[in-house]
Amino acid sequence: MPQIDATADPEGFWQQTAAALQSDPDITGQLSGFIGLIHPKGAIGDTILLEVPDELAREMIEHRARNAVMRALTTVQPDGPAITSFAVVVNSSLREMVSKQAPQKPSTRQPSLHALDIDPHPPAPSSTADASVASQLGATAPSAAGRFTTDASKTEASAASAAQPSAPPPPAPIRPSVPTVQATAPKPTAGGNGNRLNPKYTFDSFVIGASNRFAHAAAFAVAETPAKAYNPLFIYGESGLGKTHLLHAIGHYAISLFPDIRVLYVSSEEFTNDFINSIQRNEAAEFQSRYRDIDVLLIDDIQFLQGKDSTQEAFFHTFNNLHDHNKQLVITSDLPPKQLTGFQERMTSRFEWGLTTDVQAPDLETRIAILRRKAESEQMEVPGDILELIASKVSSNIRELEGTLLRVIAYASIEQKPIDFPLAQTALKDMITLADDNLVDPDTIIQTTATYFSLSVNDIVGTSRSQQIALARQIAMYICRELTSLSLPKIGQIFGNRDHTTVMYANNKISRLMQEKRNIYTQVTDISTAVKQAHR
Repeated sequence: MPQIDATADPEGFWQQTAAALQSDPDITGQLSGFIGLIHPKGAIGDTILLEVPDELAREMIEHRARNAVMRALTTVQPDGPAITSFAVVVNSSLREMVSKQAPQKPSTRQPSLHALDIDPHPPAPSSTADASVASQLGATAPSAAGRFTTDASKTEASAASAAQPSAPPPPAPIRPSVPTVQATAPKPTAGGNGNRLNPKYTFDSFVIGASNRFAHAAAFAVAETPAKAYNPLFIYGESGLGKTHLLHAIGHYAISLFPDIRVLYVSSEEFTNDFINSIQRNEAAEFQSRYRDIDVLLIDDIQFLQGKDSTQEAFFHTFNNLHDHNKQLVITSDLPPKQLTGFQERMTSRFEWGLTTDVQAPDLETRIAILRRKAESEQMEVPGDILELIASKVSSNIRELEGTLLRVIAYASIEQKPIDFPLAQTALKDMITLADDNLVDPDTIIQTTATYFSLSVNDIVGTSRSQQIALARQIAMYICRELTSLSLPKIGQIFGNRDHTTVMYANNKISRLMQEKRNIYTQVTDISTAVKQAHR
């Protein structure tokens, strides 16, 4: 193997590193797709700088491929300083390069690892694959992907019988083009006509926060590489938290990248009604064609198929057909697959073949950002103190949050007055009164936090600066800011007469850590849930 100077020729150095990854057992076909997105920027000392187009690729490489890449770096003999580490940074301009280089049909799009060929037919997903890493990212482990192969023409056997639910059927050979749409069937056509997508729900209008960051990244990956990243993608969470928005955003972005792709959004209720009508009209063939001659199926609120055995059977065969032919499925629900009732096990097990992730209620900062985005879309200037007032009073879901803002805007329009704080208080008088009656006691927050971390109340409000106690104290301050209407000085007073700037620092720190560290996000969520339950 020739020696290459990583500083002078980072591309050549990385190609050798990528070649060394070919035989690494930790690099699945899925990971190879992300590694194929890497652009080597250069080397600084003993570190090679790698650029990727988005945050998801960075997380996957740093969290799941780090050990393999480090091993590969040791196999390359540089003609210069030894490269012993790497750093991954996001360069969003690469996203445009990837889009321009990509084929126009996702059924033929194959992420590559430089000159290496990847088996396009992955084996059955493993429910335990990469579980430890997936848990760090806050999601169920994605399915295992294919291995490297030196024979690009290699294919696997056709789909296994649907009567064997324990293992998913391997996909059929990838077709060179998207099947032709029959003009007589009311189905989505190339370019997205008839796909039922809401033009308002795009990735650009989706506000990202700690509560939905991973779900957004997974949805973005699915839209960029349909049936390659996660298939199916299963998103769950309570009503009004953005699941439907992500479904539509996936469809819009996929169409923008692949003009010939056919996307269909449908709620489970619409799927049920369509199935019943097809039986009444003796149009079973048309029904099958409508839901199978597509490239991306986005189905909303799958939980409403509960107990509908015939409709479930129809969806079961639709799922198998689409998955077998490398078509993308994205499903939403109010519960994770294992908690769905009234479904056959063979159905819920299929929901877990790909990636399962959740969306949760947004924190205060995200709620304010959502309100600001909504005000901009309504072309209204709403002062920040009013946005914070609404965000502090409404925390259940995004629909109620936006509805409350529209209530203030409508009230100002009717009264023909500018939007200011007194007007907002008047418009929301009944809401504010109700909210004040249900405010959480800060003592409950402190006690719950102390119990969670096996500390005493005196530890939380005391002067100890140990790392564990300080973090618990900051989390308690953050939750007080989230679940009470107390001012910063008042919260500081409760926590041992601390200055309001200390509370502000704690709030900003925990807000940032929740976005960076999944364990912090989980701790805050667990404590907040316990506090709310204790308050009821």
